Amino acid sequence: MPIDMAAEFPLRQVVNPEGELVGDRQTVSDDQIRQFLRQLVLLRTLDQRAWNLQRQGRIGTYAPFSGHEAIQVASGLVLEPGDWVAASYRDWALLATLGVPLSYPLLNAMGHPVSGKIPEPITALPVQVVIAAQILHAVGLAWAQKLRQTGKIAATFFGDGATSQGDFHEALNLAAVKAVPAVFVCENNQWAISVPLRRQTHSETIAQKALAYGMRGVRVDGNDMLAMYLTMKEVVTTVRQAKEPVLVEAVTYRLGAHTTSDDPTRYRPSAEEQAWIAGEPVTRLKKFALKAGLVTESDIAAMESDAKELVEQAVREAEGYAPPDPAEAIFDHVYATKPFGLAQQREAFRHRLQEGGQHG
Repeated sequence: MPIDMAAEFPLRQVVNPEGELVGDRQTVSDDQIRQFLRQLVLLRTLDQRAWNLQRQGRIGTYAPFSGHEAIQVASGLVLEPGDWVAASYRDWALLATLGVPLSYPLLNAMGHPVSGKIPEPITALPVQVVIAAQILHAVGLAWAQKLRQTGKIAATFFGDGATSQGDFHEALNLAAVKAVPAVFVCENNQWAISVPLRRQTHSETIAQKALAYGMRGVRVDGNDMLAMYLTMKEVVTTVRQAKEPVLVEAVTYRLGAHTTSDDPTRYRPSAEEQAWIAGEPVTRLKKFALKAGLVTESDIAAMESDAKELVEQAVREAEGYAPPDPAEAIFDHVYATKPFGLAQQREAFRHRLQEGGQHG
């Protein structure tokens, strides 16, 4: 008899799409919930502003993260200083929660190299564009923490499309074999660009894929900030103490386009979009906080006003950066000490630019 994987890996939920408490919020305080909401509002404001900036021609191609905020904010709040993060191009809400400046996702979309250098002491790799590549890197980072006995872990974040890549399976296998302290967070937003989940895998869940590698898998409502926070807190504690990997499937929905170059109306049903939008993370937490009497409409308006001010500061900061020197930008940011041969190439290229020549 086939195993009911949906029952084996139940979807954890604390607050339902209507903003009603349906689970145990445990020790999450009222102040924490207000903090959660403030951060969600800030990052949604940033994401929407970035979209508009791209449409105005002020930044380049941008991958919006609206819908993913609860997953990323919860994770960023739970991870400790010194824990390594290997994220993808859609994980700027996570990095911002860890302390990366709000200007960085804008600078990244401008193609400015400074965005690839995560400021210290934040221990995070530059965002990865190659699908699933960062998952392997996280295993190496986690293995290093184990060998050095630092007590730190590594966490990696990726979409459902990444589970169709070989790197995902190689990473989970090695992580389990070496028993490394790694958290694998699949942000299952239902679509790998235009490919729906049902055409990527025959599995009922992504969490169940953990079974094949002998590790634990959990499934959580990625649009439920409280459920995400509690789940990530428990998982990170388990991974840190047991020094073994865990796969988390956070079920969410990509509210907008894959990138600013994409038109989801060409392949996604409008009814599906509307159904998911009703329970998206920012709206859901607002509903809950209002119903619970934790905030008023005026409080939310103040949060939104503060968020707009912070985002505009980030826009000014990003647009205030001097354009990179072409002769520096394409040769730097790789080696701590530049090899002699590469330094020679840089000087030759600089000389060519000064002469007005074109490189080929």
